Amino acid sequence: MIPDAIDRNNARAQLRLSAEGTIVALLPGSRQGELEYHAALYVECARRLAEAIPEVRFLVPLATRETRAQFEAAVHRAGAGDLRLTILFGHAQDAMAAADVALVASGTATLEAALLKCPMVITYRVSNATYRMVKRKAYLPYGGLPNILAGEFIVPELLQDDASADNIAMALLNLLRHERARVRLDMRYRQIHRMLRQDTATRLVEALSEFIPALASREAARALPQDADVAA
Repeated sequence: MIPDAIDRNNARAQLRLSAEGTIVALLPGSRQGELEYHAALYVECARRLAEAIPEVRFLVPLATRETRAQFEAAVHRAGAGDLRLTILFGHAQDAMAAADVALVASGTATLEAALLKCPMVITYRVSNATYRMVKRKAYLPYGGLPNILAGEFIVPELLQDDASADNIAMALLNLLRHERARVRLDMRYRQIHRMLRQDTATRLVEALSEFIPALASREAARALPQDADVAA
């Protein structure tokens, strides 16, 4: 469903944003538990970026009123009301399509960012106990979907203790400042896109169609005793 080529200027126009200037998408997660660990971190990262790029604008797509309230509370606690920050209800794909770079909580959104050709930094925080348990079970050195699909690190992953505001802001600035790195990343994104494009809707219909006659016959057989009772 996502086209291979993304028109960032058109995406910005859809959100009524200027085609000029630096835009960073912040995707801290869709669940309240994720915002507990990510909201303050993302706000602090935004402050670091704004110090380096004063005109930067941030887009924050959030899924619910509750997560919006959590993020707004984090902005208030940090005294960061001066950030050029726009909170969106949903519209995550629109935000990533419009952005120059994105900070994304590890999960499905990282795959969407790759398909939308948006350079990203992946991050995630959980409780220390959960992290230790998950880390012991890990069998790959990376956890982000783009890196798993590529079979190597193509985008930075900063997790748990490595996920500091300074580290994340530096990784995002590196992407913004190095055009060659963005071009190489775009090529890898396109490879992933071509690998995943399977005309899934058609394949699903083909897979299910062989079961439909059998289901129809079964439903007809179930109806026969009722019809016989009515006839009697």
